[in-house]
Amino acid sequence: MRPERSGPVAGVLLAAGSSRRMGSNKLLLPFEGETLLRRSARRAAEAGLSPLVVVLGHEADRAAAALAGLPCVLVLNPEHARGMNGSIRTGVGAVPEGTAAAVVLLADMPFVTSEMIGSVVDRYRASEARVVAATYGGVPAPPMLYDRSLFPEFADLEGDGCGKRVFKRHREEAATVPLSPEALLDLDEPGDVERARAGGART
Repeated sequence: MRPERSGPVAGVLLAAGSSRRMGSNKLLLPFEGETLLRRSARRAAEAGLSPLVVVLGHEADRAAAALAGLPCVLVLNPEHARGMNGSIRTGVGAVPEGTAAAVVLLADMPFVTSEMIGSVVDRYRASEARVVAATYGGVPAPPMLYDRSLFPEFADLEGDGCGKRVFKRHREEAATVPLSPEALLDLDEPGDVERARAGGART
C-alpha cells in the first residue's frame, strides 16, 4: 500500500433530499427496526469511514435526531431543493485535511452493507486508482470513492450528475468493484419500499 493511501477514508452520506415522489421523508421511514437514514449511517460507520459527513437539508432537525449517538459530522446544504449536486459539493467540502479519499453514498440504498463499502475502500488501498466505483450488473453507482486529489473538481462542476462526471472524466484511472445487482435498489416511491421490505432482512 502506498503511504498516502494508508490514511483515513471519509464518508459523505447524502441525506438532504425532500422525497417528493415518496410523499413523506423516506429517510425517516422504518426499515428492519431502524430508520432508513440511521441504517445507512450506521453501516457507513461500521465500514470504518471516518469522519462520516452526513449532508442534511429537508427536515434537517428530524434527520439529526434520527442520527443521535452515531459518530457523524452533520452539515447542512441550505440549497438542497436545487438537487443532489449541491449536497455532494457541500459534503466533499466538509471533509477535513488529512484524509486520503472520500466515499460518497446515498442514504436511500438499504441493501448496501458495510462489507460492500469496505470492499470499495480495500480496492482503493490496493490500487493506483483515483476513483473506485461499485458496479451492479455493470452499472456504476454509489458507493463511489474519490481520491483527495479530485476534490477540487467537485467545486468547479455545475449541473446534474457531477459525481458521475468526475468518474467518467477519470475512467482510465478508475477501478470497479462488482456487487450484487439487488443492492442497487434505491427507495424513491412507496412501491419501492414495499418491494424492499418483501425481500426480507439482508445484512
